[in-house]
Amino acid sequence: MTLLDLTPRVTEADSLSTLPVAIIGAGPIGLAAAANLRERGIDFEIFEAGDSAASSVRSWGHTRLFSPWKHLVDPASRRLLEATGWELPDPDRAPSGKELVEKYVAPLSEVDGIASRIRTGVTVVGVSRQGMDRTRTHGRSSAPFVLRLRTSGGSEEDAVARAVIDASGTYRSPNSLSSSGLELLGLSEIAEHVTPALPDVLGRDRSRFAGKHVTVVGAGHSAANTLLALVKLAREEAGTEVSWLIRNAQAVRVSSSPDDALIGRADLGSRVDRAVERGEVTLVDGFEIIRARRVAERVELVGHRNGEVVTHSSDIVVNATGFRPDLSMLREIRLDLDDIVEAPRRLAPLIDPNVHSCGTVEPHGFRELTHPEKCFFIVGMKSYGRAPTFLLATGYEQVRSVAAWLAGDTTSAVNVELVLPATGVCSTDAGAGAGAGGGCCS
Repeated sequence: MTLLDLTPRVTEADSLSTLPVAIIGAGPIGLAAAANLRERGIDFEIFEAGDSAASSVRSWGHTRLFSPWKHLVDPASRRLLEATGWELPDPDRAPSGKELVEKYVAPLSEVDGIASRIRTGVTVVGVSRQGMDRTRTHGRSSAPFVLRLRTSGGSEEDAVARAVIDASGTYRSPNSLSSSGLELLGLSEIAEHVTPALPDVLGRDRSRFAGKHVTVVGAGHSAANTLLALVKLAREEAGTEVSWLIRNAQAVRVSSSPDDALIGRADLGSRVDRAVERGEVTLVDGFEIIRARRVAERVELVGHRNGEVVTHSSDIVVNATGFRPDLSMLREIRLDLDDIVEAPRRLAPLIDPNVHSCGTVEPHGFRELTHPEKCFFIVGMKSYGRAPTFLLATGYEQVRSVAAWLAGDTTSAVNVELVLPATGVCSTDAGAGAGAGGGCCS
């Protein structure tokens, strides 16, 4: 992809098929998209904000995944890696995030034909159409995409593409600590006392938590992992206290379930339950945070509980409230998102967290990920919006389907199959109802 100070102009005489597909994010899903496109002979360029592939995964690399290796490797990526002599690790063992990167993602990012197409230290701050904002319709689908890039050095430039696959994830855009969803009042006062989800409590960040009263806010598995690490730290470091704030009466997302097909996930919930019963974790339920303030060197959270205004004080707050998609860079793109979970509208009913766990989501592909903006797709964790039910295997099938559609292989694009821990092999044939014209801007 040629990068200039001004946006490269693509004339009507040029074929958009000569332009690459832009992939935003070099995590497991972004690289899987690249592997599928490479197999189909479609050029691509990957833009990664971090200084290396899977920079977000590296941030929580100390955390063990629930899924075993056999569900964590994309088939197209595996074919490319095995051609270099790579071997799949123990298929029934669940790796840590660090192992996932070192034994799979990093080697994949170094494969011939992928390594040369990755630009690290480049953040995509905006996506649009060449010469058009979102209000202009005439000639829109035949115009190339324009991506505004910001380098780690602060310079900006534009690049053009025939299609865009946004696999940027959600780890860098957490939900608010405020129960209203708005930015927490007083956050600026306590910012230095707040850490993002999944800190390395027993390793890199140990000195920050040892001997402190730590409050974990959130009712999901990220919160549970951090709570258990803090319990272990408290046994080793005198003065360490652990509190757990949730806004509901029960943390249903981490509650034990004997029929959970992901053993590690079920065990996580049981261990947290036992820690609460033993008094190693103080559970404060029904606490709706409305503001925060700094009192000396401590944090005071103010909220509603049982109809009264109450306060909770601690030294450090861990924001484990979940994540949301950062849609700011897509303001000039025509999206069709569900009003509640901010996922593509056709996908939202399939991933509703009130109904589904990650193991009960039906197979889906390009059709469910389609937006009014032709040739634009949000995939991976970001495609799930605010729903915390994502599995890597789901994202791999998403990008396989999208790549097939971009290549004009509609038959392959609409036939999706997914192997999930809870359900085995799921498949669906979207048939003729999926629509024609699988190729994108060709």
